Amino acid sequence: MRKFKKVKITPRQKQIIIGKILGDGHLETNNGLTYRLRIEHGQKQKNYVFWLYQELENLAAGPPRLKIRKGKNGTVEKKWWFDTVFTISLRFYAQQFYQEGKKVVPRLIHRWLTPLTLAIWFMDDGSVKAKNCRCRLLNTQAFDEVSLKRLQAALKRNFDLETKLRQQKEGKQIYIPAGEYDKFKKIVQSYVLPEFEYKLG
Repeated sequence: MRKFKKVKITPRQKQIIIGKILGDGHLETNNGLTYRLRIEHGQKQKNYVFWLYQELENLAAGPPRLKIRKGKNGTVEKKWWFDTVFTISLRFYAQQFYQEGKKVVPRLIHRWLTPLTLAIWFMDDGSVKAKNCRCRLLNTQAFDEVSLKRLQAALKRNFDLETKLRQQKEGKQIYIPAGEYDKFKKIVQSYVLPEFEYKLG
């Protein structure tokens, strides 16, 4: 059956997958052996979803689909999504980035954090602190303290980026100070898609 098939993952695809796992993507399994990656974003990120599909097409179970939900207050929410096939090729990522069903950051994250990976992560979970502010944020509130320290260490080791942790109600963000803005922008700018350029300024 195709879902148990080993699928070739290229070095570029590996960078994208890790960026998605650090961001909004998540892995799912039915048996602990084969896994699939779920990608889902809102209507404004439709082009991003289709770009990701093109990048991961050999892994995808099918093209992106539209999901429409009605909110409690009568609003309509549109989301675009697609899954990869269930494959043993994604098991490595599940073993590295999940513990007891919760996302964690592996000890060797510095080996896999590239400019492309950082850009994917930023497009997913990056934000601007305030209008006309050069500071940037990575919304890492779901990660524990050990994971956050590993991410900070990898950003410093790989890109010489100094960061701080910023406490929020639901957890901590990684804070990129104004003085590091130019350096950060230079690292990711060539990979950031047009619809996310507002995050860079």
